[in-house]
Amino acid sequence: MALIWLGFGRQHLCLLKRRSSLLLKLTAVVFAVLLFCEFLIYYLVIFRCDWPEVKTPAHDSGQKTLKAMFLADTHLLGEVRGHWLDKLRREWQMERAFQTALWLLQPEVVFILGDIFDEGKWSSSQAWADDVERFQKIFRHPRHVQLKVVAGNHDIGFHYQMSTYKIKRFEKVFNPERLFSWKGMNFVLVNSVALEGDGCHICSEAEAELIEISHKLNCSREVGEHLEAQKRGPGRCRGAPLLPASAPVLLQHFPLFRRSDANCSGEDAAPLEERAIPFKERYDVLSREASQQLLWWLRPRLILSGHTHSACEVLHGAGVPEISVPSFSWRNRNNPSFIMGSMTPTEYALTKCYLPYENTVLATYCVAAGLLVVLILVHSGLLPSPLIFGWNLLRKFKTT
Repeated sequence: MALIWLGFGRQHLCLLKRRSSLLLKLTAVVFAVLLFCEFLIYYLVIFRCDWPEVKTPAHDSGQKTLKAMFLADTHLLGEVRGHWLDKLRREWQMERAFQTALWLLQPEVVFILGDIFDEGKWSSSQAWADDVERFQKIFRHPRHVQLKVVAGNHDIGFHYQMSTYKIKRFEKVFNPERLFSWKGMNFVLVNSVALEGDGCHICSEAEAELIEISHKLNCSREVGEHLEAQKRGPGRCRGAPLLPASAPVLLQHFPLFRRSDANCSGEDAAPLEERAIPFKERYDVLSREASQQLLWWLRPRLILSGHTHSACEVLHGAGVPEISVPSFSWRNRNNPSFIMGSMTPTEYALTKCYLPYENTVLATYCVAAGLLVVLILVHSGLLPSPLIFGWNLLRKFKTT
């Protein structure tokens, strides 16, 4: 009887060891896959990105180079739209991507080109406060890194939805400055939602702000072009604060007017079947009139915009380039990205940094799930061990 109990005890102990071994293997696989897909993949992908070089190195020209990141359309979901799991997943992805980019690339300033939130146009005060708190967690940054944000239609509503209350609410969180100058460069942050051109109170205020900025920029150009004027100043510019003489970089949510994305190309451009669809003025892009006014008032050397969720490069007027920045959210794209810019007062160089493809992450999870199933089947005896199966197959090949 004692021998029977002893044999039973040994079998039970052996079974426990096998189960423990299986559990250990499963835990190791799950941990390794999670570590790779949720942490390491961001470092491996973003590590390949590097700051572009301007044609004339800053140390040769005596100018300082500014490292700037541009991203757009983060669309943080609110309390109404989107499943909680979708919200959790997308925000985790953006947080890991942004924090990894900050750590690896060390930008000096980050610009987000509108549609920070998905439901800002209708969110309640409490929902807005919750969304802002989540944004500040996801896009937290060191004090030496500046974060500049422009408003999008999902933040304050389209023209017929926006109100002074929504704009003030947005500007209370995000600095409302329209003109940002640093290292000899000027950046104009435009509330493009307000450029409807119908004379509404908000639109008139936005246009007046831009005209005032245009005046300041023109005065600085004149002083830069005429050294003698620097001593006395042109009559209409007397007493005006001088800005860097550099032509500005225009940052806004809506793109300037273009008929469609038909001439756009690249792996992150709009799908082929959508590129020829005509854009609607004041909805997909700014109106012709508003676009011409911006070009005339500000005379920018570069324009960056968002809104379309896809990449595009177009030329306006006398060859002013506009870059449409793709969405930073995996909810809008399988291959999100952001723009890296090395900028001096006279030159700039841009490159794109892609984030991990979502289908790569999903494929990794599928392979891992298959591996887990194989481990379980092998342990239960329903499937021979791959090593034993391979050895038997090799022996059979040798004997034939």
